[in-house]
Amino acid sequence: MSSIGTGYDLYTTSYSPDGRVFQVEYANKAVESSGTALAVKCKDGLVLGFEKLVLSKMLCEGTCRRLLTVDNHVGIAVSGMLADGRQLVNRARDEAAQYREFYGHPIPGKVLAERVAGFVHAYTMYWSVRPFGVSVLIATKDSDGDSIWMVEPSGLTYSYSGCAIGKGKQASKVELEKLKLTEMTCREAAKEVARIIYSVHDDVKDKEFELELSWICQESGNRHQLVPKDIVAEAEEYAKAALDEDMDD
Repeated sequence: MSSIGTGYDLYTTSYSPDGRVFQVEYANKAVESSGTALAVKCKDGLVLGFEKLVLSKMLCEGTCRRLLTVDNHVGIAVSGMLADGRQLVNRARDEAAQYREFYGHPIPGKVLAERVAGFVHAYTMYWSVRPFGVSVLIATKDSDGDSIWMVEPSGLTYSYSGCAIGKGKQASKVELEKLKLTEMTCREAAKEVARIIYSVHDDVKDKEFELELSWICQESGNRHQLVPKDIVAEAEEYAKAALDEDMDD
């Protein structure tokens, strides 16, 4: 029997009789209705991708970016409510800056992910606030190596070799599991990320989208940067060709 509508979904401090916190589940729904974000770890770096839905034809290209830089060695992908995501990105930037100032070296990915996750979890504990309606993928290259971390609205965080969040996460995860990521370069992975995003995009239900790609690799000087436009265009051509082949089959 559902407890929705009986008062258990008014505050994050209320558990339903079956042990659920509905406000956190609502936050997850906000993420599931957003564009698909992917992150993969390759043999020479990390690649992030996002399916940014274009809400208006008058929207300028590059507006409302979903792939953002936290520190030189850290990139983040935001899926869900972008306004909430900006607050998490700002928090992550503060944590990275404070760690660098105090310890004198860049913040490790695990430490950053756990600090962001703790901040997110705090917003599920008090009746006066609501959970963040956003999940984030954090890609880092540091002394511990390359790593990808996913932070959920509940405050849970996990580390992955390849991860997807957003409305197309299930289909994307199936495709990611087919890839031999440890044998791929970032250029090859960028094409595959583009292909997966194009394959999970629903042309009937969804509006047009803008493909965002970023990476941290030798080509970017081991810094988080947007993938150059010529490589993005090449990846889009590859994705469209693969999509046409699937339709012909």
